[in-house]
Amino acid sequence: MNRITSLLGIRYPIIQGGMVWCSGWRLASAVSNAGGLGLIGAGSMHPETLREHIRKCRVATKFPFGVNIPLMYPQIEEIMNIVVEEGVKIVFTSAGNPKTWTGWLKERGITVIHVVSSSRFAVKCEEAGVDAVVAEGFEAGGHNGREETTTFCLIPAVREATTLPLIAAGGIGTGEGILAAMVLGAEGVQIGTRFALTEESSASPVFKDYCLSLGEGDTKLLLKKLAPTRLVKNAFREAVEEAEDSGATPEELRILLGRGRAKKGIFEGDLEEGELEIGQVSAIISRRQSVSEVMTELVEAWQRAAEKKYF
Repeated sequence: MNRITSLLGIRYPIIQGGMVWCSGWRLASAVSNAGGLGLIGAGSMHPETLREHIRKCRVATKFPFGVNIPLMYPQIEEIMNIVVEEGVKIVFTSAGNPKTWTGWLKERGITVIHVVSSSRFAVKCEEAGVDAVVAEGFEAGGHNGREETTTFCLIPAVREATTLPLIAAGGIGTGEGILAAMVLGAEGVQIGTRFALTEESSASPVFKDYCLSLGEGDTKLLLKKLAPTRLVKNAFREAVEEAEDSGATPEELRILLGRGRAKKGIFEGDLEEGELEIGQVSAIISRRQSVSEVMTELVEAWQRAAEKKYF
């Protein structure tokens, strides 16, 4: 037991990332049933779809689970009210100012954890009254911080800057990675890519199989004039790179991005024109597994690594 497991009421300090188009009730409940904390990703759900997933998750698990909410979500008030109405007790927030909603959520008995990409933002989270922070390095898939700080540099910096319980994220997909994050000062880890590619993930099987074939260097951080996003190589990424190399404006990049690109790629499996987001750690993942298998491997490898005498 440590501050993260105590705060969240879980067996292992392993949290599943609340990823768009991957993190429905099946994935979240499977992670919670295996001893971690499952998160439903609200970022790709209409409000009533989120309500449905919360209700199904509650039926599928007796253990704690939470909801990840990007604060830039256009119907944020409706989403927040649904979370309260459905009795969700844990909310992870991201992509916005934690001061906006933290107090409101905590007044309603909800544990609030915010995702940051720098020690400066971690300090602001502590001032806002959050219960813990996720410090995410730029190895992570999807949207990333502009600082481009790696996880190994970020975790000790955040640990020094704040007294809050600290969860590490970005590039963690093995038990050895969990131990490394904890040696640097984390008390828990948030894992996205490894869970995004499990059987229970709601991502397209075509997307999963493609990501399982990736090697080193097959993901790249792009769209920095909009919101830095780690993309997998495909025709759409090539178009983004060409546009950025030619000096495209933010507006031109928005037009190129259009609407629904991530859904087309991750959820529908369009490997050419879709926006494919996955973390760098995908390069060392080569087979599709169940959540139960992944959790068992993570915990056993973490325990073996902790018992090793390195010097």
